[in-house]
Amino acid sequence: MAAPLVPWTVSPAQTFRAALPSWWPILLGMALLFVPTLYTLLTGIWSTEEQAHGPIILVLSIWLSFRLWPSVQALPAYTGKSVLGWVLTVAALLLYILGRSQAITAFEILGCIMLLMGVLLIKRGPAALRTLWFPFFFMMFMIPLPGPVVSMLTMPMKMAVSHVTEHILYAAGLPIARSGVILQVGQYQLLVADACAGLQTLLTLESLGLFYLNLVRHPSAFRNLALAILIIPISFTANVIRVTVLCLITYFMGDAAGQGFLHGFAGMVLFITALVLTIAADSALQWYVRRKERQTPAAEVRKIA
Repeated sequence: MAAPLVPWTVSPAQTFRAALPSWWPILLGMALLFVPTLYTLLTGIWSTEEQAHGPIILVLSIWLSFRLWPSVQALPAYTGKSVLGWVLTVAALLLYILGRSQAITAFEILGCIMLLMGVLLIKRGPAALRTLWFPFFFMMFMIPLPGPVVSMLTMPMKMAVSHVTEHILYAAGLPIARSGVILQVGQYQLLVADACAGLQTLLTLESLGLFYLNLVRHPSAFRNLALAILIIPISFTANVIRVTVLCLITYFMGDAAGQGFLHGFAGMVLFITALVLTIAADSALQWYVRRKERQTPAAEVRKIA
């Protein structure tokens, strides 16, 4: 799923320091653009529950790039002229200016990502971009989707999560009823919002699943594909568990607890549950692949005999 890492004869930090003299003017120019954008994001949409995954995606992308940087430095020096790199850089700056001036966050973030790609093409060539393709792809999950698209695609998932949660709590003996995406638990009403069971949550968990795949680097294509597909039901299950936990907190501890600190804690439950389920699914797939590998030689021996 990613370019192979070169052997670490020197650490990534040493490699980064060695490259700093030729990169610092570019990094300074990018900082002038990116710092105001980062401040706007941290005090704006990234402070909301729907987009709280943004800083996580950014930090993981930087870590992945830092980890792969020795592989970039090991590439032969690029002496060509990257027309695509210049086109991408100019387009990125125009997109950034449009997004910044008109407060279109998606354009602003996409412009920053495209600018990094364009500069890398100009400085180090296409081979460097191929080496760092996954960190750039991973950054795309920071881009917020348009509100109407989110609302249209989110509703079926919210309805399904509400339906399953209602049946689980009813089977457990709790007084619960449902009207659309509104759950009535005892004397409390809970609205299953986008942050609790929405498209952004699904995309966040999908991105973390892809990060896990990139990190473990399975050689089996079947295992990678199966786990990527399983991330969708894993995300749904984690959302159901989160909404169920919120309902239980609200019913037994009151509305203030459900909307206060414990509501944020339920968000942690979501990601911890998704991580545990992902590792469990990966372990099951690993057992299945090894079992098939053990059975295949035995079947060949019987066939030859």
